[in-house]
Parts: sequence; C-alpha cells; structure tokens
Amino acid sequence: MSLDLKIRSLSVRYESVPALKSINLDVAEGEILAVLGANGAGKSSLLKTISGLVKAEQGTVEYAGTDLFSVPAHNLVRMGIAHVPEGRRVFATLTVEENLRLGVHALRDMKAGAEYERSRDRCFGLFPILKERRKQLAGTLSGGEQQMLAIARALVSKPKLLLMDEPSLGLAPIVIKDIFKTIAAIRREEGISILLVEQNARQALTVADRAIILELGTVVMEGKAAEMANDEGLKAAYLGGHALKTETTSAQ
Repeated sequence: MSLDLKIRSLSVRYESVPALKSINLDVAEGEILAVLGANGAGKSSLLKTISGLVKAEQGTVEYAGTDLFSVPAHNLVRMGIAHVPEGRRVFATLTVEENLRLGVHALRDMKAGAEYERSRDRCFGLFPILKERRKQLAGTLSGGEQQMLAIARALVSKPKLLLMDEPSLGLAPIVIKDIFKTIAAIRREEGISILLVEQNARQALTVADRAIILELGTVVMEGKAAEMANDEGLKAAYLGGHALKTETTSAQ
C-alpha cells in the first residue's frame, strides 16, 4: 500500500504549552487510522495542523509526496483533503443544499452541473434523510442530522483523504452507531483514507485498521485496531479507564 499521509517529528506549541511532541504517523491509501486519547491529548491539534489551521513548531507533513506546509490551507481541498471539524460547524442559516454547495466552493468545475449533482447524490445515498431535508435550514436539523451534513459537505468534494474530528461528540448512542456504520461504508465504497480522531475509543476501534493513543501530545501506544480492542491490559488502562470512560459517556 502506498502512503497517503506521512508525518515526521511533528511538534506544535501554543505559546509556552506544548500540544504535540515529535509525532510520527502514516496513513496508507484506503486505510482508517484512529487517533485516541483524553481531552488535551493533542488530537484536534493534530488535525488542525494537517489542515494548515495551526502552525507547526517543527516537523513535516506530506500528502501524496507534497509538503503540506507549502500549500495554503484553502487549497487543500483541491489536493483531495477534506476536514470534518469538531462540533459540526454547519451554516445554520443556509439550507442543506446550500451547505453542500459550499463543500465544493473551491472547486470551480464542480460548483454547478452534472459532476456536482452526481457527487451530491452519492452523499444522499449515504444519508437519505438529507435528501428529504435538502431545502430545510441546517440550524433546524437534529444534532445527528447536522453531523451527517458536516460529513456530506466534506464528501461532496470527492476527497481522497478525510480528516474527521470527534464525529460522535454530543450524539445519542443509537445515532453514534449509525455514524460509525457510515464511516465504514465511506471507506468500503469510496476507498477514501480516513484519519479519525475520537474519544469514543470502543466504537473507533470497530471501524479502524490501526490506532494510536496520544497522551499529552505524545504517542504512547500504536497497533492494529483489532488487537488493541482485545488487549486486556489496554482495555484496563484506556478503554475501561476513568479518562476514556468519562469522555465516552459525555460524547453520548
């Protein structure tokens, strides 16, 4: 498998506080890599740095052989990278359809016409409720529907690499299960590589190929997701431990 994303010695600091410390990770083509850890571990900082929203102190981030630090953040979508931010961040006063069109705003050839419609209809296939509510204001959708819209808005640009930040946050358990089924379907049907940041470690490990665990900006564990999910020591330390247990409850 070829590498889609290659990160080496990545460090990020907010003033005097280190957020990431010499992070190394790879995401292979068509792979789901889960990034797990407690609040403050540096998970969201990792995605924001990849997306160009946070400046790195040192290190490199390469996508398909290109140094992302040399690319303006607004051009990443043209390279095939899409970011689903924490908290959904849909445009509440715009309709579902208008939110989806914003997903291809940087892609001039897709703003209108058959290509956009085909991509939009694929998203409607994943999230039929959005098709029903296409003329409804995004701010009137439920939390789960807004999360579906946030994912669809990223997918409509036909990315090759999807960065997902806490897609289960604030959702009911039954909705969380549906979201993770959709994440698995996205990789299976579209072949998209996914870097998945999650506090709901148990659910993330059910869809991921591999996982890493961050603690205070440092990778403290990594391995195959299935093995990590069945490791008794790991379950006691992380999956059943106080920190992740509390966060999983809050996310639901």
